[in-house]
Amino acid sequence: MAKPFSPQVVTANDLLDGDAVWLTAAGSWALDANQALVLNTPEDAARALAAATAQPGTVVGPYLADVSLEAGRPVATHTREALRMRGPSNYFHGKQETAQNV
Repeated sequence: MAKPFSPQVVTANDLLDGDAVWLTAAGSWALDANQALVLNTPEDAARALAAATAQPGTVVGPYLADVSLEAGRPVATHTREALRMRGPSNYFHGKQETAQNV
């Protein structure tokens, strides 16, 4: 029996700086996972992944990641995605320097 579909987002790494990024409803890439387009059907997920894969000059390694929704925001259901959504583990520089939830 097939596993039921759960909501997904498309994530990848920015080609130039390596940051984890998420595909938005506008087709652009956001550093904030809360801006990610949540895909609710396998067909939408396949289309979004195909669109992301067609941007090799912008991102590398796009893939679908399972999420759940809490207060309308995507929340990672796997440890890898939770770490990617939080940002680099080195909190002394870069975008994590001012992290509120350290």
